[in-house]
Amino acid sequence: MRQVLTPQALTAAAFAPFGELIEARPEPLLINEGTTERHHALAAVTVGEGEGIINLFRAQPRSLPMRITMMERHPLGSQAFLPTDDSPYLVLVCLGDKEPDPSTLALFIAQGVGVNYRAGCWHHPLLALDTVSDFWVVDRRGTGNNLEEVWFDPDTIIELPDPRR
Repeated sequence: MRQVLTPQALTAAAFAPFGELIEARPEPLLINEGTTERHHALAAVTVGEGEGIINLFRAQPRSLPMRITMMERHPLGSQAFLPTDDSPYLVLVCLGDKEPDPSTLALFIAQGVGVNYRAGCWHHPLLALDTVSDFWVVDRRGTGNNLEEVWFDPDTIIELPDPRR
């Protein structure tokens, strides 16, 4: 099987099966004597029996085109990625119960917006594009195995073209 994925626009509706977008909303709450806009409850963070932690991930830019060989998920908690700048990055997700279903792969191009993967959502590790990119990551720490990785059969060829060409 061979699949070539083309990134689509990252919208709340298109990403809904996998999680939530994290971005400013049109009607914020005004707080601090009207000097601050609060964009409240932009994503639901789930940590199960663990605790919520904040990390900084520094992603090296990927060379495209590239072959996708694996997907991962975190079954015990959600995982939110918040870019620290406006650099574009790719978001690769798919559905699947016990393992990722390659026929449901969805590729998005993101810029200036974060994503919150639902607990159990199959996704590819960070796919920074043009430059080293920093992301604040809200994650779960605690007991239990919260990382599952599945490597694709070598006959499965999933390619990401360079969306900038």
